[in-house]
Amino acid sequence: MSVEVKVPNLPESVSDATIAKWHKKPGDAVARDENLVDLETDKVVLEVPAPADGVLESISAEEGDTVTEGQALGLLAEGEAPAASGDDHKESQTESAAAAADAKPGAGKAAGKDDTPARAASPKAGDDNLAPSVRKLVAENDVDPSAVQGSGRAGRLTKGDVLQHLQGGGARPEERVKMSRLRSRIAERMKDAQNTAAILTSFNEVNLQAVMDIRARYKDDFLKRHDVKLGFMSFFVKACSEALRKHPVVNASIDGDEIVYHGYQDIGIAVSTERGLLVPILRDVGHMGLADIEGAIAEYADKARKGSIQLEDLQGGTFTITNGGVFGSLLSTPLLNMPQSAILGMHAIKERPVAENGEVVIRPMMYIALSYDHRIIDGKDAVQFLVAIKQALEDPARILLGL
Repeated sequence: MSVEVKVPNLPESVSDATIAKWHKKPGDAVARDENLVDLETDKVVLEVPAPADGVLESISAEEGDTVTEGQALGLLAEGEAPAASGDDHKESQTESAAAAADAKPGAGKAAGKDDTPARAASPKAGDDNLAPSVRKLVAENDVDPSAVQGSGRAGRLTKGDVLQHLQGGGARPEERVKMSRLRSRIAERMKDAQNTAAILTSFNEVNLQAVMDIRARYKDDFLKRHDVKLGFMSFFVKACSEALRKHPVVNASIDGDEIVYHGYQDIGIAVSTERGLLVPILRDVGHMGLADIEGAIAEYADKARKGSIQLEDLQGGTFTITNGGVFGSLLSTPLLNMPQSAILGMHAIKERPVAENGEVVIRPMMYIALSYDHRIIDGKDAVQFLVAIKQALEDPARILLGL
């Protein structure tokens, strides 16, 4: 019996989705609840599990297609899938390896030795054996496939083979890739922020010696007690929470001709993923301890990178922290995460000479940046907000004492 594979219920306010990737092809055996296809929305990636054991009969929506809730994606022949013979299993493994080689330029030649004494002739441009990416590259660059030595299984032509052929001929290949929905949404929001807000950035620097001393002294006990590592981010989140409490306009937002002052601190933590930047929200940070913050950040980061984060995890927020320092950034001017009015940028920690009590000493220093909407936040508030963060981090006891 055939069972339809359908688009599941979409999150609230999401009307459609784009097929990001099929993990199975017609004829493949599947197990119940195994992920068949990824659907990408503006914010999250949804997995569509197999409704039963069986074999994927057909696909009715291809990668890149836009689909709506309840729409059929394909047909699944229900029942136990036939077991593959030993030779078939080996062939399947070899084909998978060849497909993986196609995914990287030049990877085919590095992939393992080919035991075949002589390679078969390279397929022609119209041959179905050419992978779609190879066929596209061949057509765009007017390459004769028979003139290119294939390095894939049974002489199959890979993308790396074509690229190497083009480079040897002095060509400069280009590839056009359609923006993902998430990347398009990020681009739209960033441009909206620039077009709407009067963005200004103020800077300061923080001596992180005290925080590093605390981490060095208590990190092992902290890990044993809370089963999570003690990082820098929790200190910054708590410092921002206290600074937001002291300077509520930095925690506010504009709604039409009104300023909305939020009596809570919901802080977003920017997380970089392969699909783009996501900002999961820590709710009511003022009531969270360092261990709660570290645990929540670790969980969100793992979910974001696996693509399992939920839309509600990304909605709301009154302030954002982004850490370009993990990639080596020394200084930056972050863009607002609208409708928020401010965002804090963390950067790389560098040992630099500083003056202390009339002496020059070496200390771990970090530049911090606050980008803010000058329509409601004055320079005085922005500078005092950064000073409050600096004071809290250079004397962490102030966080515990609420000073």
